[in-house]
Amino acid sequence: MKREELLQRITIDPRVCSGKPCIRGTRIWVSLIVDNLAAGSSEKEILSAYPSLKREDIRAALAYAAELTHDRYVPLSLQSQDEIQAR
Repeated sequence: MKREELLQRITIDPRVCSGKPCIRGTRIWVSLIVDNLAAGSSEKEILSAYPSLKREDIRAALAYAAELTHDRYVPLSLQSQDEIQAR
């Protein structure tokens, strides 16, 4: 499945979950999926916890998160650029 097809699985509707990006047809937030993956949950565990999800929905959440990081970033600490580049 191409990235464009994956991203079509994501919806943003102000009337659903206050406009948070969700998997189409659900109230499952993209951030919930990404947070679970970051915490070490496996794809199998996520699919088990949220039976309405499909494998492609997890990939779609990751594709959406990747899109957000292309042009924008959030600094995680107050370190100077010199300290970061020295690593």
